Amino acid sequence: SSEVLEAIENVIQGVLQSLAQRKAPVLTVANRTDWRNIEFKDSVGLQMMPGSTAKQIRSDCPQSAKRFALMIKILSMIYKMVQSNTYATKRDIYYSDTLLFGSQSIVDQIINDISCMLKIPRRSLHVLSTTKGFVAGNLSYTEEDGTKVNCTCSATAVTVPSNVQGIKNLTSRAKFILIVEKDATFQRLLDDDFFSKVSLCIMITGRGIPDLNTRLLVRKLWDSFQIPIFTLMDADPHGIEIMCIYKYGSVSMSFEAHHLTVPSIKWLGLLPSDLERLNISKDALIPFTKQDENKLASIQKRPYVACQPLWKKELEIMAASKLKAEIQVLTSLSSDYLSRVYLPNKLQFGGWL
Repeated sequence: SSEVLEAIENVIQGVLQSLAQRKAPVLTVANRTDWRNIEFKDSVGLQMMPGSTAKQIRSDCPQSAKRFALMIKILSMIYKMVQSNTYATKRDIYYSDTLLFGSQSIVDQIINDISCMLKIPRRSLHVLSTTKGFVAGNLSYTEEDGTKVNCTCSATAVTVPSNVQGIKNLTSRAKFILIVEKDATFQRLLDDDFFSKVSLCIMITGRGIPDLNTRLLVRKLWDSFQIPIFTLMDADPHGIEIMCIYKYGSVSMSFEAHHLTVPSIKWLGLLPSDLERLNISKDALIPFTKQDENKLASIQKRPYVACQPLWKKELEIMAASKLKAEIQVLTSLSSDYLSRVYLPNKLQFGGWL
Protein backbone atom coordinates (compact mmCIF):
# COMPACT_ATOMS: atom_id res chain seq x y z
CA SER A 1 0.00 0.00 0.00
CA SER A 2 2.91 2.36 0.63
CA GLU A 3 3.86 1.90 -3.03
CA VAL A 4 0.37 2.94 -4.14
CA LEU A 5 0.33 5.98 -1.84
CA GLU A 6 3.77 7.03 -3.08
CA ALA A 7 2.73 6.69 -6.73
CA ILE A 8 -0.33 8.93 -6.14
CA GLU A 9 1.76 11.45 -4.16
CA ASN A 10 4.20 11.68 -7.08
CA VAL A 11 1.35 12.52 -9.47
CA ILE A 12 -0.03 15.22 -7.13
CA GLN A 13 3.46 16.60 -6.57
CA GLY A 14 3.80 17.00 -10.34
CA VAL A 15 0.50 18.91 -10.41
CA LEU A 16 1.63 21.21 -7.57
CA GLN A 17 5.00 21.87 -9.21
CA SER A 18 3.25 22.91 -12.44
CA LEU A 19 0.99 25.27 -10.48
CA ALA A 20 3.99 26.72 -8.61
CA GLN A 21 5.61 27.47 -11.98
CA ARG A 22 2.32 29.01 -13.19
CA LYS A 23 1.93 26.26 -15.76
CA ALA A 24 -1.27 24.33 -16.44
CA PRO A 25 -1.00 20.83 -14.87
CA VAL A 26 -1.07 17.86 -17.24
CA LEU A 27 -1.62 14.12 -16.63
CA THR A 28 0.02 11.74 -19.10
CA VAL A 29 -1.69 8.42 -19.80
CA ALA A 30 -0.56 5.68 -22.20
CA ASN A 31 -2.91 5.31 -25.15
CA ARG A 32 -4.61 2.05 -24.17
CA THR A 33 -6.81 1.61 -27.24
CA ASP A 34 -4.21 2.01 -29.99
CA TRP A 35 -3.17 -1.28 -31.65
CA ARG A 36 0.17 0.35 -32.53
CA ASN A 37 1.04 0.30 -28.81
CA ILE A 38 0.34 -3.42 -28.52
CA GLU A 39 2.64 -6.33 -29.22
CA PHE A 40 1.66 -9.99 -29.36
CA LYS A 41 3.70 -12.51 -27.42
CA ASP A 42 2.86 -16.21 -27.54
CA SER A 43 3.55 -16.65 -23.85
CA VAL A 44 1.56 -13.64 -22.60
CA GLY A 45 -0.91 -12.57 -25.28
CA LEU A 46 -1.51 -8.92 -26.12
CA GLN A 47 0.68 -6.64 -24.05
CA MET A 48 1.45 -2.96 -24.05
CA MET A 49 4.87 -2.08 -25.43
CA PRO A 50 7.25 -0.06 -23.27
CA GLY A 51 7.49 3.53 -24.48
CA SER A 52 4.07 3.41 -26.14
CA THR A 53 2.39 6.59 -27.35
CA ALA A 54 0.64 8.60 -24.67
CA LYS A 55 -2.17 11.13 -24.52
CA GLN A 56 -2.11 14.24 -22.39
CA ILE A 57 -5.05 15.16 -20.22
CA ARG A 58 -4.66 18.91 -19.82
CA SER A 59 -6.29 21.05 -17.17
CA ASP A 60 -6.36 24.15 -19.41
CA CYS A 61 -8.10 22.62 -22.43
CA PRO A 62 -11.93 22.70 -22.59
CA GLN A 63 -12.07 19.16 -24.10
CA SER A 64 -10.07 17.54 -21.31
CA ALA A 65 -10.42 19.83 -18.23
CA LYS A 66 -13.37 17.87 -16.84
CA ARG A 67 -11.58 14.54 -17.30
CA PHE A 68 -8.53 16.00 -15.57
CA ALA A 69 -10.69 17.04 -12.59
CA LEU A 70 -12.39 13.62 -12.41
CA MET A 71 -9.02 11.84 -12.44
CA ILE A 72 -7.81 13.96 -9.53
CA LYS A 73 -11.10 13.34 -7.69
CA ILE A 74 -10.85 9.53 -8.12
CA LEU A 75 -7.13 9.58 -7.20
CA SER A 76 -8.07 11.27 -3.92
CA MET A 77 -10.78 8.63 -3.27
CA ILE A 78 -8.29 5.81 -3.96
CA TYR A 79 -5.72 7.47 -1.68
CA LYS A 80 -8.20 7.59 1.23
CA MET A 81 -9.25 3.96 0.67
CA VAL A 82 -5.68 2.67 0.59
CA GLN A 83 -4.84 4.71 3.71
CA SER A 84 -7.84 3.38 5.65
CA ASN A 85 -7.63 -0.14 4.12
CA THR A 86 -11.20 0.01 2.82
CA TYR A 87 -12.52 -1.10 -0.56
CA ALA A 88 -15.18 0.15 -2.99
CA THR A 89 -16.63 -1.15 -6.23
CA LYS A 90 -16.57 0.97 -9.38
CA ARG A 91 -20.31 1.22 -8.89
CA ASP A 92 -19.86 2.66 -5.37
CA ILE A 93 -17.52 5.31 -6.78
CA TYR A 94 -20.03 6.29 -9.48
CA TYR A 95 -22.92 6.49 -7.00
CA SER A 96 -20.90 8.64 -4.60
CA ASP A 97 -21.56 11.52 -7.02
CA THR A 98 -23.60 10.58 -10.10
CA LEU A 99 -24.04 14.20 -11.18
CA LEU A 100 -20.30 14.82 -11.19
CA PHE A 101 -19.30 11.61 -12.98
CA GLY A 102 -22.17 11.54 -15.48
CA SER A 103 -21.98 7.82 -16.29
CA GLN A 104 -20.61 4.52 -15.01
CA SER A 105 -18.53 3.99 -18.17
CA ILE A 106 -16.61 7.26 -17.54
CA VAL A 107 -15.70 6.02 -14.03
CA ASP A 108 -14.62 2.62 -15.47
CA GLN A 109 -12.40 4.26 -18.10
CA ILE A 110 -10.78 6.65 -15.63
CA ILE A 111 -9.99 3.85 -13.16
CA ASN A 112 -8.33 1.85 -15.95
CA ASP A 113 -6.42 4.98 -17.03
CA ILE A 114 -5.22 5.55 -13.45
CA SER A 115 -4.17 1.91 -13.10
CA CYS A 116 -2.24 2.16 -16.37
CA MET A 117 -0.71 5.56 -15.50
CA LEU A 118 0.50 4.40 -12.05
CA LYS A 119 1.47 0.94 -13.41
CA ILE A 120 -0.42 -0.62 -10.49
CA PRO A 121 -3.03 -3.41 -10.89
CA ARG A 122 -6.56 -2.25 -10.25
CA ARG A 123 -7.20 -4.42 -7.19
CA SER A 124 -4.13 -2.86 -5.48
CA LEU A 125 -5.94 0.47 -5.85
CA HIS A 126 -8.68 -0.98 -3.58
CA VAL A 127 -11.22 -0.72 -6.38
CA LEU A 128 -13.23 -3.92 -6.86
CA SER A 129 -15.17 -4.63 -10.00
CA THR A 130 -18.68 -5.95 -9.74
CA THR A 131 -18.68 -9.67 -10.45
CA LYS A 132 -21.12 -11.24 -12.89
CA GLY A 133 -19.43 -14.60 -13.46
CA PHE A 134 -20.31 -18.00 -11.96
CA VAL A 135 -18.23 -21.03 -11.06
CA ALA A 136 -19.33 -24.62 -10.34
CA GLY A 137 -17.79 -28.08 -10.15
CA ASN A 138 -15.01 -29.81 -8.26
CA LEU A 139 -13.50 -26.85 -6.43
CA SER A 140 -13.31 -25.52 -2.89
CA TYR A 141 -11.43 -22.52 -1.47
CA THR A 142 -11.35 -20.10 1.46
CA GLU A 143 -12.24 -16.44 0.93
CA GLU A 144 -10.14 -13.64 2.42
CA ASP A 145 -12.53 -13.23 5.37
CA GLY A 146 -12.27 -16.96 6.22
CA THR A 147 -15.53 -18.08 4.57
CA LYS A 148 -15.16 -21.62 3.18
CA VAL A 149 -16.69 -22.05 -0.26
CA ASN A 150 -17.45 -25.45 -1.74
CA CYS A 151 -18.56 -25.35 -5.39
CA THR A 152 -18.92 -29.16 -5.55
CA CYS A 153 -21.96 -29.69 -3.39
CA SER A 154 -24.20 -26.90 -4.63
CA ALA A 155 -26.89 -27.52 -7.22
CA THR A 156 -26.59 -23.86 -8.11
CA ALA A 157 -23.42 -22.07 -9.15
CA VAL A 158 -21.29 -19.90 -6.87
CA THR A 159 -20.65 -16.26 -7.79
CA VAL A 160 -17.02 -15.58 -8.72
CA PRO A 161 -15.41 -13.90 -5.66
CA SER A 162 -15.01 -10.12 -5.83
CA ASN A 163 -11.48 -10.35 -4.41
CA VAL A 164 -9.88 -13.22 -6.35
CA GLN A 165 -6.44 -12.17 -5.11
CA GLY A 166 -7.48 -12.90 -1.51
CA ILE A 167 -8.76 -16.47 -1.96
CA LYS A 168 -6.57 -19.30 -0.67
CA ASN A 169 -6.49 -23.05 0.07
CA LEU A 170 -7.78 -23.92 -3.41
CA THR A 171 -8.36 -27.66 -3.75
CA SER A 172 -9.74 -29.64 -6.68
CA ARG A 173 -9.63 -33.09 -8.24
CA ALA A 174 -10.85 -31.73 -11.59
CA LYS A 175 -9.31 -33.11 -14.77
CA PHE A 176 -10.00 -29.93 -16.76
CA ILE A 177 -11.65 -26.48 -16.68
CA LEU A 178 -14.49 -25.61 -19.05
CA ILE A 179 -15.17 -21.93 -19.80
CA VAL A 180 -18.74 -21.52 -21.08
CA GLU A 181 -19.66 -18.35 -22.96
CA LYS A 182 -23.31 -18.08 -22.00
CA ASP A 183 -25.24 -18.37 -18.79
CA ALA A 184 -28.04 -20.42 -20.45
CA THR A 185 -25.59 -23.13 -21.64
CA PHE A 186 -23.82 -23.09 -18.28
CA GLN A 187 -27.13 -23.61 -16.42
CA ARG A 188 -28.07 -26.41 -18.83
CA LEU A 189 -24.81 -28.26 -18.13
CA LEU A 190 -25.40 -27.69 -14.42
CA ASP A 191 -28.92 -29.19 -14.68
CA ASP A 192 -27.49 -32.18 -16.58
CA ASP A 193 -24.97 -32.63 -13.73
CA PHE A 194 -22.24 -32.56 -16.36
CA PHE A 195 -19.31 -31.72 -14.07
CA SER A 196 -19.71 -34.87 -11.97
CA LYS A 197 -21.46 -37.29 -14.34
CA VAL A 198 -19.15 -37.08 -17.35
CA SER A 199 -15.85 -36.12 -15.79
CA LEU A 200 -14.67 -34.21 -12.75
CA CYS A 201 -14.23 -30.64 -13.93
CA ILE A 202 -14.60 -26.97 -12.98
CA MET A 203 -17.04 -24.91 -15.05
CA ILE A 204 -16.90 -21.12 -15.31
CA THR A 205 -18.98 -18.58 -17.18
CA GLY A 206 -18.39 -14.85 -17.53
CA ARG A 207 -21.95 -14.61 -18.95
CA GLY A 208 -20.77 -13.04 -22.19
CA ILE A 209 -17.77 -10.71 -22.22
CA PRO A 210 -15.97 -11.65 -18.99
CA ASP A 211 -15.46 -9.16 -16.19
CA LEU A 212 -12.05 -8.72 -14.60
CA ASN A 213 -12.74 -11.07 -11.65
CA THR A 214 -13.78 -13.96 -13.90
CA ARG A 215 -10.58 -13.55 -15.93
CA LEU A 216 -8.50 -13.33 -12.74
CA LEU A 217 -10.13 -16.53 -11.44
CA VAL A 218 -9.41 -18.44 -14.68
CA ARG A 219 -5.78 -17.33 -14.40
CA LYS A 220 -5.63 -18.27 -10.68
CA LEU A 221 -7.05 -21.75 -11.40
CA TRP A 222 -4.49 -22.23 -14.16
CA ASP A 223 -1.62 -21.16 -11.86
CA SER A 224 -2.93 -23.42 -9.06
CA PHE A 225 -3.74 -26.64 -10.94
CA GLN A 226 -2.11 -26.49 -14.41
CA ILE A 227 -4.91 -28.61 -15.90
CA PRO A 228 -6.25 -28.18 -19.48
CA ILE A 229 -8.67 -25.28 -20.02
CA PHE A 230 -11.27 -25.54 -22.80
CA THR A 231 -13.72 -22.94 -24.10
CA LEU A 232 -17.28 -23.59 -25.26
CA MET A 233 -18.47 -20.64 -27.34
CA ASP A 234 -21.11 -19.87 -29.96
CA ALA A 235 -19.87 -20.39 -33.52
CA ASP A 236 -20.00 -16.68 -34.30
CA PRO A 237 -17.54 -13.74 -34.36
CA HIS A 238 -18.74 -12.54 -30.94
CA GLY A 239 -18.03 -15.95 -29.36
CA ILE A 240 -14.55 -16.06 -30.93
CA GLU A 241 -13.85 -12.54 -29.64
CA ILE A 242 -14.78 -13.61 -26.09
CA MET A 243 -12.52 -16.67 -26.30
CA CYS A 244 -9.65 -14.44 -27.45
CA ILE A 245 -10.15 -12.19 -24.40
CA TYR A 246 -9.68 -15.18 -22.04
CA LYS A 247 -6.74 -16.54 -24.04
CA TYR A 248 -4.84 -13.47 -25.24
CA GLY A 249 -6.44 -10.52 -23.43
CA SER A 250 -7.99 -7.32 -24.69
CA VAL A 251 -6.36 -4.22 -26.12
CA SER A 252 -7.75 -1.90 -23.45
CA MET A 253 -6.39 -4.05 -20.57
CA SER A 254 -3.12 -5.04 -22.29
CA PHE A 255 -1.13 -3.19 -19.60
CA GLU A 256 -2.27 -5.92 -17.16
CA ALA A 257 -1.89 -8.91 -19.51
CA HIS A 258 0.49 -10.78 -17.19
CA HIS A 259 -2.24 -11.26 -14.56
CA LEU A 260 -5.17 -11.89 -16.88
CA THR A 261 -4.35 -14.11 -19.84
CA VAL A 262 -3.94 -17.88 -20.21
CA PRO A 263 -2.46 -18.48 -23.70
CA SER A 264 -2.72 -22.28 -23.30
CA ILE A 265 -6.57 -22.18 -23.45
CA LYS A 266 -8.00 -24.49 -26.14
CA TRP A 267 -10.99 -23.89 -28.44
CA LEU A 268 -13.23 -26.92 -27.88
CA GLY A 269 -16.33 -25.71 -29.69
CA LEU A 270 -18.65 -24.88 -31.19
CA LEU A 271 -16.36 -24.96 -34.26
CA PRO A 272 -17.63 -23.81 -37.67
CA SER A 273 -16.42 -27.17 -39.04
CA ASP A 274 -18.60 -28.99 -36.43
CA LEU A 275 -21.73 -27.59 -38.09
CA GLU A 276 -20.80 -29.34 -41.34
CA ARG A 277 -19.56 -32.51 -39.63
CA LEU A 278 -22.76 -32.92 -37.60
CA ASN A 279 -24.98 -32.16 -40.61
CA ILE A 280 -26.72 -29.30 -38.82
CA SER A 281 -29.57 -28.16 -41.03
CA LYS A 282 -28.94 -24.82 -42.79
CA ASP A 283 -32.36 -23.67 -41.55
CA ALA A 284 -31.10 -23.85 -37.96
CA LEU A 285 -28.19 -21.47 -38.74
CA ILE A 286 -28.34 -17.66 -38.60
CA PRO A 287 -27.19 -15.46 -41.51
CA PHE A 288 -24.39 -12.95 -40.84
CA THR A 289 -25.18 -9.28 -40.28
CA LYS A 290 -22.88 -6.54 -41.62
CA GLN A 291 -21.59 -6.17 -38.05
CA ASP A 292 -20.67 -9.90 -37.96
CA GLU A 293 -18.75 -9.55 -41.24
CA ASN A 294 -16.78 -6.56 -39.94
CA LYS A 295 -16.03 -8.23 -36.59
CA LEU A 296 -14.81 -11.44 -38.29
CA ALA A 297 -12.64 -9.48 -40.75
CA SER A 298 -11.03 -7.58 -37.86
CA ILE A 299 -10.34 -10.82 -35.92
CA GLN A 300 -8.76 -12.40 -39.02
CA LYS A 301 -6.25 -9.51 -39.17
CA ARG A 302 -5.12 -9.91 -35.55
CA PRO A 303 -1.52 -10.97 -34.86
CA TYR A 304 -2.47 -14.13 -32.93
CA VAL A 305 -4.51 -15.62 -35.79
CA ALA A 306 -1.39 -15.76 -37.99
CA CYS A 307 0.24 -18.26 -35.57
CA GLN A 308 -2.88 -20.44 -35.36
CA PRO A 309 -3.29 -22.11 -38.80
CA LEU A 310 -6.18 -24.32 -37.60
CA TRP A 311 -8.05 -21.30 -36.26
CA LYS A 312 -7.43 -19.54 -39.55
CA LYS A 313 -9.13 -22.42 -41.36
CA GLU A 314 -12.18 -22.30 -39.07
CA LEU A 315 -12.51 -18.53 -39.54
CA GLU A 316 -12.31 -19.03 -43.32
CA ILE A 317 -15.12 -21.63 -43.17
CA MET A 318 -17.25 -19.13 -41.26
CA ALA A 319 -16.39 -16.25 -43.61
CA ALA A 320 -17.24 -18.35 -46.69
CA SER A 321 -20.58 -19.58 -45.35
CA LYS A 322 -21.62 -16.23 -43.82
CA LEU A 323 -23.61 -18.28 -41.31
CA LYS A 324 -23.35 -18.47 -37.53
CA ALA A 325 -24.80 -20.72 -34.83
CA GLU A 326 -25.47 -20.64 -31.13
CA ILE A 327 -24.50 -23.62 -28.97
CA GLN A 328 -28.27 -24.24 -28.53
CA VAL A 329 -28.35 -25.36 -32.18
CA LEU A 330 -27.21 -28.79 -30.92
CA THR A 331 -30.64 -29.32 -29.34
CA SER A 332 -31.92 -29.73 -32.93
CA LEU A 333 -30.13 -33.13 -32.80
CA SER A 334 -31.48 -34.07 -29.35
CA SER A 335 -32.30 -32.18 -26.15
CA ASP A 336 -29.24 -33.38 -24.20
CA TYR A 337 -26.89 -33.80 -27.17
CA LEU A 338 -24.41 -31.24 -25.78
CA SER A 339 -23.77 -32.98 -22.44
CA ARG A 340 -24.44 -36.59 -23.52
CA VAL A 341 -22.69 -36.78 -26.90
CA TYR A 342 -20.91 -33.62 -28.09
CA LEU A 343 -18.72 -32.77 -25.07
CA PRO A 344 -17.85 -36.37 -24.03
CA ASN A 345 -16.79 -37.21 -27.62
CA LYS A 346 -14.73 -34.04 -27.99
CA LEU A 347 -12.99 -34.58 -24.66
CA GLN A 348 -12.31 -38.25 -25.35
CA PHE A 349 -11.16 -38.02 -28.96
CA GLY A 350 -9.47 -34.62 -28.91
CA GLY A 351 -11.61 -32.44 -31.14
CA TRP A 352 -10.19 -29.10 -29.97
CA LEU A 353 -7.83 -26.53 -31.45
